[in-house]
Amino acid sequence: METITTASGDRVAFDRYGAPGTPAVVFIQGAGPTRADDPVTAETGRLLAERGHQAIVHDRVGRGDSPASGPIALERELEAIAALAETAAAPVVLVGHSSGCAIAVRAAPRVPGLAGLVLWEAPFGQFEGGAPAWWAVVEQAVADGRLEDAVAAYMVGMPPEWLEELRRSPDYPGLVLSWIPDGEALASIEADGLGAHLGGLAVPVLAVVGTETFPGMAEAADAIADAAPAGASERVSGAWHSWEPAAMAERLGRVLDA
Repeated sequence: METITTASGDRVAFDRYGAPGTPAVVFIQGAGPTRADDPVTAETGRLLAERGHQAIVHDRVGRGDSPASGPIALERELEAIAALAETAAAPVVLVGHSSGCAIAVRAAPRVPGLAGLVLWEAPFGQFEGGAPAWWAVVEQAVADGRLEDAVAAYMVGMPPEWLEELRRSPDYPGLVLSWIPDGEALASIEADGLGAHLGGLAVPVLAVVGTETFPGMAEAADAIADAAPAGASERVSGAWHSWEPAAMAERLGRVLDA
């Protein structure tokens, strides 16, 4: 485990696979996971290192070995990603997963050595009434201190077993405080439109969905591809919101080698 300190003073823990200075990916998890309970991303990082690349997997601000107090604003997570990209000492591809895709899009302008974006199953256009309306409900519940209501509102439309699993977490319901960057990023991008955030990017933007996925995910990937000048959408082996590590490592390796 290594650590960096962000511009806001947050201490962020991360694992580095491969050597500094080699072409790198920085993985950005969605709402929930820590390094310790995300073996899929860890294995993908290990396989990338075997290919001669570098992968950085961090505990997002307020999670795992990156403890932080209070609600976590999007700005703090963007600072963390910028600092992680700097420590790579090489061109960086940001790899977002789920709502982490929205954070990756918002972080892209902060990364001087940005070489590309890879977005796995970005949930744009997936909220009834739009992400801004969905997020307003969650945000108000957080502001009122109704954290259980905030978790339930955040998880609306998702498989009920996911919510039941969260309720068994020792961090429930306070874990919603580290989901604020996800909500803020999703709401802002949908409010502005994908083109406002992707239209000015000259780097490749690859939107990826699994070979088995939820309704609407493939359409969201196509919308991302259409909004980015160098955009594309693909399917990679994976099921129900998670990728297969060997297949994803191979695809990311080709992005880094380009």
